[in-house]
Parts: sequence; C-alpha cells; structure tokens
Amino acid sequence: MDMIRRRKGRAWRCAALSVLLTAGTLTAAASGARADGARTETPVVSSSPITGVRESVVRVRVPLPASAGARPAACDWLSYLRYRAVGGPAASVDADRILIAQPGILEGAGAFDSVARNTVAAAAAQGRHIEFWALDRRSNCLEDRTGIASGDQHAAVDYYYRGKQVAGRTFDGFVGNGQLGWMAGLGIEQTVRDQYDLLAAELPGQTLRKRKVLCGGHSLGGVVTGYFAAADFDGNPRTTADAGYNQCAGYFALDTTVSTSLADLSGNLPDDVNLPDIGLGHGVVQAGLDSGVLPRSLSAPVLLNPETMTLLAIAGLGALRGPGAEADLPRYLPSGLNIDATNRFLFSKDTATFVTGTPSVKDFRLTNEAVLGSLMDDHSVPLAFLQSSVGFFDGGPLADKNFPVANGDQSRPGLYGTEYKAIPDRPRGPLYTWRNFDRVGDADDPGYRSADGTPFTAAGKEVTDIQELARSLAEQPLDFTEQYFPTKLVTDLQLATSPQVKKLVVHPGGLTANPTLTVLAGDGLLAGRVPADLHPVVADGYQHLDVLTAAPVQNNGRPEPVSTSLAGFAADPR
Repeated sequence: MDMIRRRKGRAWRCAALSVLLTAGTLTAAASGARADGARTETPVVSSSPITGVRESVVRVRVPLPASAGARPAACDWLSYLRYRAVGGPAASVDADRILIAQPGILEGAGAFDSVARNTVAAAAAQGRHIEFWALDRRSNCLEDRTGIASGDQHAAVDYYYRGKQVAGRTFDGFVGNGQLGWMAGLGIEQTVRDQYDLLAAELPGQTLRKRKVLCGGHSLGGVVTGYFAAADFDGNPRTTADAGYNQCAGYFALDTTVSTSLADLSGNLPDDVNLPDIGLGHGVVQAGLDSGVLPRSLSAPVLLNPETMTLLAIAGLGALRGPGAEADLPRYLPSGLNIDATNRFLFSKDTATFVTGTPSVKDFRLTNEAVLGSLMDDHSVPLAFLQSSVGFFDGGPLADKNFPVANGDQSRPGLYGTEYKAIPDRPRGPLYTWRNFDRVGDADDPGYRSADGTPFTAAGKEVTDIQELARSLAEQPLDFTEQYFPTKLVTDLQLATSPQVKKLVVHPGGLTANPTLTVLAGDGLLAGRVPADLHPVVADGYQHLDVLTAAPVQNNGRPEPVSTSLAGFAADPR
C-alpha cells in the first residue's frame, strides 16, 4: 500500500506540476470595493536603455471580504506596474490600447519589464500610444524589497539573512505556514475577481474596457485569462455586460494558451514540491488548507522557497552594480539548509559532486554576471520554467553538467529543458566571466562543446541581455519572482472537474469570443505542442522566460518578435 500511495503521489505531482505554469479564475460574489482616494501611483526610476517609456507602480485598495480572516494591511491592496510612452496621454482611459498581463507560476510583475518596455516602444514608433499593465498577484503583498532596494548586495544579504537593518528597518523574517491562513482562500475565483475589480476601479465603464483592453498573460497567466474570459461577475449569467469576455477586446498568450484546461500546458516541478495529494475531494482539500494541515503556499527545499528565491534578486543586484567584478556572493551568504542545498543542486556537475559537496560553488572564481548566468541561463539551471537565454560562460575550461540529468537525456523536457548544460571545471582556477547574448558567435568566442562534440550554444539560441535580466530582478519595486504562491490556485485547477470549480466557467464561449494572439518560445515548454489552427507566432531560439526578457534587437539584427507581435496586435486585434 505504501508503494501504491507513493506512486499516486508522484503521478499527481507530475500532473499537478504541469500546473506550475498556469492558473485560474472566476467568481459570482463581489469583494470589497475601492474607497475614494485609495490609490497611489509612484514613478519608477530605471537604468533601462529603452528611454521612451515611463514606468510607475500603482496600488489600488480593494479589500478582501471579512471572511478571509486576519491578514497584513498591505494584502488589501492590488498592485501593478504601469508602462506608457513618454509623450503619450497621462490618463489610461485616453490610451489607444491597454494590455493587462497575468504572471506565470512563481512569477511577479517585475518579470514583464523588458517585454512591456519593448512593446510600448514598438507601438510608439508606429505612432500609437498604448499601455502595458503587469499584474502582481495579491499574495505578493508579503514580499519585502527593502534589502534589494538598498542597491548594495552585502547590505541585502545582511538584511534578509543576518538580521541587520536597512534604512532603519529590520526584516520580519520569511513568513511561515501558520501565518498564511488568509491565503487558504486565494484560489482561482479570487484571482480573477481581483483582475475584474482592478479593471473596474481603474477603467470605469464596461464599453471602454471592451473597446480598449487586451487581456492575457505568460504561462500560468494564459489559464488565468481563460477562466477570466469564461467568468460571470454579477451572479446573474443572463446579464453579460459583466462577463469576463466583455471586459476585453482580445486575448494574448505568451508561451501558453488561453484555456481552462491544464492539459494544454506542459512542465513539471521537482517531486519534493509540497503539493498535497489530490486523491481527495475539493471539500477535503479546502479543509486541509483552512486548518493548515496542507501548506498554503508552494515551496521546495531547493530554490523554490522564499529564502532561496530572494537570492535571484540579490544575484541580479550584483550583476547590475559590478558585472565584471569577481563575485563574493557564494562565500558571503550564510550557511543554511535551503541555501546550501540550492547551491549544491545548481552547481554540481555530476551525482558524485552533489553527494560529496566537493567542489562547491565557493571553490570557483566567478564574476557577478557569471553568478547570475549560472542561476538562470538555459545552459546552466536545470529547471525549464526558470530558463532564459542570456549568453554563456567564458574565461576557462568547462565540463558537461550531468546532474540532475545527463546531457542528451530528453526524457523530461518539461522539467529540465532540452539544452545541454555546462559548468566551470577548474576550482580555484581562472576567473570565469560571462559572454553576453550578443557576443556569442563572435570571432573571439571559443565555441565550447560538450564531451560528445555537441556545441553548447550558438548566436541564434541567445536572445536576452543579461543586464536587462539583472534590471528586471533588482530594480523593480515589484518582484520578478513570487515568493508565496497560493497552493489553492493549483489545487483548484487540478480539481477543475469538481462542482466547486466547474461552476466558475459560466460563459465557456467567452474563450473564443475575442481574437487571440498566441506567441510561443521556439525552444520553450510548448514547443511543437500547440495546434496549428491557433496560428501561433513562434520566437525561434527562445526559452520559457525569454518571451518576457528578450532584447529589443536580436542577434539576427531584427526587432524582437514577441513585443513586435504584441504591438501589432494592439493596433488591430482582428
């Protein structure tokens, strides 16, 4: 029986983890309304070379219902990053079009920075003033950016891991399951209700929204958009002005599809992610979330937890402030189970290295850019949904990274990706640097190859500027990553055939009621799996995150295809 249970658990995780790239929807009863004046908008200063775009962070007070229980005051606000053209209208209602984007799994609004800027700039070059709104999920209210905002990598480490103050503030610590009772209700219904309430507050008038708003998202955000399109928000299905599809002029899907089915997505997370076994019914799962017996946010001991995900922003900060300087981050970080396990998992070339812990990342000399590249490049990090194509290692001999899977093993592409992985091979040796995406294939490129002769990469496979990635991680007031992802959002979707979730799909025809732009990463999670009748735009060489982070001009000299397609769709969604 124990073996049967373990197999069931693994089978559920394998299916549910494909969720980790997609999510949810709808509701019938409204939450709290915005109070007059309960809105703030603050300009954001960025060092991005795309200078013709203004950015601000907008927060709108939309309280949860009293039944949600005790929660931080910040969690009664919804937040988004607003991007608009310099010289364009100050009021959103006067924009030519507004794109509103739902984030993917474990993803925050900051992840959209590059694609948002590129899209707004591309439209402005054609004489159109559009806006791009990158949404944060409500649970991101728990994140504390104080340490990152200091602009100093050591100060950030000291703030989050050593209890030292920054700007007179002390970090309250990473939030445990016992403090997340209110998140037991943050499922598919609340997620789409939040989008509807935000749109209604910011863009009063359903006819305006229907004419100007394009609804979409990345990865998990495609399924959120699907449920939003099929939703009814006034409790009366016979009245359709409030229906989700009537809030949008069109839909866009970035390496995802607009759908209410998880079967349309691909990708897994490691087996140790703390998802509950859903041989249980919806009511039992909800009781487990309410009581805290089931974890209210997703996590795993390697990388996918608040303590370690914070490291991505800290690594981005180092790459931004001292890109070519020798990094001391691996040695400056305090030792601990999560951090040590993550470093060992990400920086072991084979199983023996992982088991012994020798050599460790601390034994290598790396620049700050090389540290960030090792954490997020598709030829280094072994988790497909975290991969971007930002260049390649340089400066010394490399070896095949054959852990956790060997190069050439294509058995689980949705989890590990398909690219060969590389790792520095000389501990206490040369300073390993990073060759940015636009220098791959140059005359001085060593052209590193795997042991079997396969080139690790080529210019056509590299699309994202590592400095732009670093800016998105370290400069944004809203995180690139999502530290506290609601488990209920996953369990609701996995239980989509239950009466409690099926009832949310009130207007199934809403999924096809508007034109849809589908853009796929050519080497991403859905490569070759999307039906041709969706007429997807395929961005060659892109990984899952590249559809958000790619540079405005590619190595082939052409404009970036994702933002170009979005700008064209905004001009004419028909």
